Amino acid sequence: MRRLLAGCWIVFLIANLAQAQGLLVNTNPGERVPLPRPILPHPPHPRPESPPSTYKIKEISVQVKLSDQVAKTQVSQTFVNTGSAQMEVCFVFPLPYDGAIDQLTLLVDGKEFPARLLPAPEARRIYEEIVRKNRDPALLEWVGTGMFKTSVFPVPPGAERKVTLRYSQLCRKDQGLTDYLFPLSTAKYSSQPVEKLDFQVAIESTTDIKNVYSPSHGVDVKRPDNKHATISLRVANQVPTSDFRLIYDSGRGEVGASLISYRRDGADDGYFLMLATPEIKAPNAELPNKTVVFVVDRSGSMSGQKIEQAKGALKFVLNNLRAGDMFNIVAYDSSVESFRPELQRFDEPTRSAALGFVDGLFAGGSTNISGALTAALEQLKDTSRPNFVIFLTDGLPTTGEQNEAKIVALATENNKVRARVFAFGVGYDVNSRLLDKLARENYGQSAFVRPNEDIEAHVSRLYARIGSPVMTELKIRFEFDAAPAEQTAAVNRIYPADIHDLFAGEQLVVVGRYKKSGPAKILLQGKVGDAEQKFEFPATFIEKSNDDSNGFIEKLWAVRRVGQIIDELDLKGQNEELVKELVTLSTQHGILTPYTSFLADESNDRHDVASNRQRATRQLKALDEYSGESGVSQRLGKESLKVAGQPGAPRAMSADGAGGAAVAQGFSRGARPQSTYFDAAKDRQVAVDTVQNIGRKTFYRRGDHWVDGSLTKEQEAKPIKIERFSADYFRLVDKHGKEAALYLNIEEPILVELGGQAYEF
Repeated sequence: MRRLLAGCWIVFLIANLAQAQGLLVNTNPGERVPLPRPILPHPPHPRPESPPSTYKIKEISVQVKLSDQVAKTQVSQTFVNTGSAQMEVCFVFPLPYDGAIDQLTLLVDGKEFPARLLPAPEARRIYEEIVRKNRDPALLEWVGTGMFKTSVFPVPPGAERKVTLRYSQLCRKDQGLTDYLFPLSTAKYSSQPVEKLDFQVAIESTTDIKNVYSPSHGVDVKRPDNKHATISLRVANQVPTSDFRLIYDSGRGEVGASLISYRRDGADDGYFLMLATPEIKAPNAELPNKTVVFVVDRSGSMSGQKIEQAKGALKFVLNNLRAGDMFNIVAYDSSVESFRPELQRFDEPTRSAALGFVDGLFAGGSTNISGALTAALEQLKDTSRPNFVIFLTDGLPTTGEQNEAKIVALATENNKVRARVFAFGVGYDVNSRLLDKLARENYGQSAFVRPNEDIEAHVSRLYARIGSPVMTELKIRFEFDAAPAEQTAAVNRIYPADIHDLFAGEQLVVVGRYKKSGPAKILLQGKVGDAEQKFEFPATFIEKSNDDSNGFIEKLWAVRRVGQIIDELDLKGQNEELVKELVTLSTQHGILTPYTSFLADESNDRHDVASNRQRATRQLKALDEYSGESGVSQRLGKESLKVAGQPGAPRAMSADGAGGAAVAQGFSRGARPQSTYFDAAKDRQVAVDTVQNIGRKTFYRRGDHWVDGSLTKEQEAKPIKIERFSADYFRLVDKHGKEAALYLNIEEPILVELGGQAYEF
């Protein structure tokens, strides 16, 4: 049988840190075979020749053990030859930029294969030869690294080969955080989506693990005790296009905080990410006592399943209170009734009595929202403990005070103890803007339960989070070693802007901008029980980043800022300057929202700021809808932007590079790279193939080109034209390194800025 792919390689990438992922690359001098991709409806121009044989990646299984800074990784990847001819392949992987790999083992279907080291110059020559021969830029990202290479083994047509790699490596530490990276994006070189991806990381530390965070994916993190954590990611039938990244730190003390910063060359502002996590308490550990008042709607519209779910949520809270907690229940329709006239101390007799009260609730009557809130808040007198009001309604106020502004003002006036009001809107017949205002003015959050969702599940999830407050009345300060008189200007626009409490098992993710660089101190101050406590942590705000590995911080900040802008426009009314900033940030970072979705239109001129601002202003009028499906969906989407990147955050709306709340960029079957935005009118994600985020840049499809969103109108009009795969093309890779390789990796014609100059390929 003819060996169509003689000399094919599986390329296994380890870049920067412990990481692993493979693909097959044809190196036969007599053949031109670009890497496989899912079928593109708009093929690159000029279209590469179809390979005579191709493959798919069927399964990727990754197990990682991180012991302090040492990573031990095992990767199993199953390939299937989907062609009709036998493939002859060998296993090749580039070397990491820093740190040495040891204990390296390569297995093919259980048989060990020896590996040979190729230094970076020889590896670069091989990479460039493959790119030139196949006229396929996909391998450019690996130029500049060395590689290991195994001997050849066959893959018959239709057959599977399971390649397993085991190795250990010392991970890089960046600003106090251990940094682990795994390039899942190489799995895009597969003719079909990956059927199964299973990623498991186990962290074991000699000191207490404080912060565990993935800026790239929404992962499941379990922390059985202070020194262990397990992280899992499972994906089916997708083609991953973003690399997996995990950062964590450890140390001693009740609260741990770490800060990493990022500043592009020449940028006025830098961006920082701060992670803070309290000590994981044992199940029987003593926690501060709290007060919880549950305010439940029992109006006629709550009849049936809704009232039963609300009663289930009430019972969950009652069964999870602790000895020493205070509580009460306020039920309302047109009238207001309390379980007891005043707060009750939680014990077994009061729990049993309260459960009986809950069983006796039934739906009927109108909706007196203001009266219920007044009855609940007037019971709260004690400022020495955390106070929480869980307020639930499924309708609009129909009796008592019905004016939106007055209801909020009355509640705020009656809230003498800074109680946190968590407002739940059930169904679409609620005033979602009223609930947002109520929560914002009273130190809490709003949440919305769609008609097909379970009230009990939503409330239980909230209470599981807030049930164990560790530090309340939280304040964060940043003190720089230099220029103490300018502290207020040194750090600005910090999000979330309204941090009040730190809960056991919850990780705080804070982003902001900074102007000053250099050593600094983070001060966390608040109440632990009724005692004031302060924790200090060292931090460094870097003057200039050496690369874009932490560029996700700027993107995450931009997403949260967009959410904050929409919130201000929603709750305070139209503001021309805010609309302008919304359009600017959305354009720069490719953040598509219901109000900036016009950026995905190929005919849109992103340089026409005035016209785009007018379009955004018109689309923002949708915020006038405070009830119905669109009104509720808009508030859900707004909140998901405001808390982007927060573990467990809602994901109704998303944006690339935002830590697990990233825009769903990737390939679906028969599609090219996609981004998504949230269509509030239809309450669903919409995929577009005219916007893609790569590295720190956003590219917009205009005609048959991908155009760099950072180009000015003048730069875009006078590009230097470079022929792909020419000597000048590879000289650009030499000059700009990984940055250029990342963008030249786009298969279709592109217009991109490099070093202040526009280039067209």
